[in-house]
Amino acid sequence: MNLNNIHNIYFVGIGGVGMSALARYFHANNKCVAGYDKTQTDITNGLLVLGIEVHFEDSVDNIPASFLDVEKTLVVYTPAIPNSHSELTYFNTNAYKVLKRSQILGLITENTFCLAVAGTHGKTTTTSILGHLMNKCDVPLTAFLGGISENYNSNLILNGTEVSVVEADEFDRSFLTLSPDMACITSMDADHLDIYGDASELKKTFEDFSKRLKPNGKLFVRNGLPLEGVTYGIEDNSDYAIQNIKVENGTYVFDVKTPKTVLEDLRFNLPGRHNLLNALIAMAMALEYGCSSKQLIEALESFKGVKRRFTYHIKTENLVFIDDYAHHPEEINAVHQAVREMYPDEKVLAIFQPHLYSRTRDFIEGFAESLSQFDELLLLDIYPARELPIEGVTSAWLLSKINNENKQLVNKKELLPAIHNSAAKIILTIGAGDIGEQVKRIKKEFNIAS
Repeated sequence: MNLNNIHNIYFVGIGGVGMSALARYFHANNKCVAGYDKTQTDITNGLLVLGIEVHFEDSVDNIPASFLDVEKTLVVYTPAIPNSHSELTYFNTNAYKVLKRSQILGLITENTFCLAVAGTHGKTTTTSILGHLMNKCDVPLTAFLGGISENYNSNLILNGTEVSVVEADEFDRSFLTLSPDMACITSMDADHLDIYGDASELKKTFEDFSKRLKPNGKLFVRNGLPLEGVTYGIEDNSDYAIQNIKVENGTYVFDVKTPKTVLEDLRFNLPGRHNLLNALIAMAMALEYGCSSKQLIEALESFKGVKRRFTYHIKTENLVFIDDYAHHPEEINAVHQAVREMYPDEKVLAIFQPHLYSRTRDFIEGFAESLSQFDELLLLDIYPARELPIEGVTSAWLLSKINNENKQLVNKKELLPAIHNSAAKIILTIGAGDIGEQVKRIKKEFNIAS
C-alpha cells in the first residue's frame, strides 16, 4: 500500500498512546485524521486541540461523512478494540482498507532507516531516550513513543522522515511487521501469556523478531539474554558497559566503556539501575548510528523522563509522591530498587492496581513477592482492560499471598482516607490501568497537606 495515495485516516481507538502518536504523525503530514475512543482523556484533548475530530460513542452515525469514501479512507485499529465494535464491524464489512497499528508502523518505517526497541520491559523509556538523543544530534527522524515524553510533552518527536525510532511491541506479535536496520532487546521475561500460552513461545517470537533485521542490520541485546548480538550491561564484560557508578544529589554519574573507547563522567537524572540500562542501550544505538559522543553526553543529561515512569508529583521535605506504570513483577522490583536507592531510610507506602486477570493469575507468586518488599501496601481491584473476569482470580487472592502485615484491600472511594492513615513519607502509585486517574485525586489532596 502506498500511503501517499491515502487522503483520510480513521482511527478506532485513537486515544491509545501508540495510536495517538500515529494520528499526530499523519496530521502533521497533511492527512485528514479523525477517530473514536471510549474515554475522553488528556491525550484525546490534545488531539482535539490540533483540530483532529474525536468522538466517544461507538456509532456508525458518528463517523464524519468525508471518511465514508471507501477509496480514500484507511482505517487503523488497535487489538484492544473488541470484534463486536460497531464502527470496526462496519469498516470490515464494507471493503475498507483496515490495518492494525503495527502494520501501519511497518509501512511507515520500511522506507526509512529504522531503529526499533523491543523487550518486555523498558521499551517506552528506552525509545524516548533514543529519540531525544538523536533529535538533539539533529538527525532527521520521527520517533513514535509509547508514552508522553517530559521533554516534548508528546508521544511523537518529529524532526524529519529519513530515520524512524519505534517501539517494537511483542503483544500479539506486532513487532514481526517491522524490518529494522538496528534493533535492541532489553528483556525477555515471561508476559502476555494470554497470547503466547507459555514463556518458550514468547522467547521464540523474540528470536523471530531478531531475524527481521534488514541485511547488514545490527542487533543489541542485554548481556545474559539467549541471543547473539552486541551486548550491553552494568559493571560486566559487555561490548557496551556502564562503570564507576556514583550518585550525586540524586543524579547518576558514570563512565561508559564502548568497543573503541571509554566515555567519562556521563550524567543521567532518572533513578534506578533499570533506567541506567535503558540509557546505555540508547547511547550505544545512537553511537553506532554515527552520532557525536560529545553531543550525546550533553543530550543524555537533559533527558527529563516519561510521564508515569517514576514521575514525581510531590517532592517536599515532608512528603514525596511518585507514580509509575509498572504492571509486571520484574517492573515492580525495578521500581522498588529505585525508590530504596533514592530514599534508603524512609517508609514507603505502595498503592498497586493489578492489570488483567490473566496476568495476575500467571504471575501471582511473583506479584506477591515483589509487593511484599514495601513497608505498607494498599491493593486496588484488578483492572480488567480487554478481559472478562476469571473465576477465583481477585485482588483478595493476591492479598492473601503477600507477606506483609501492613497490607489492605481498598476500593477507590476508600483510597484517600487509607493514605491519610499511613505515616509513610513516600507514597508510590503503581499500575497500568486507570490508577492514573487516582493520581490526580491524590496529588490534589496531599499537595495541600504538604
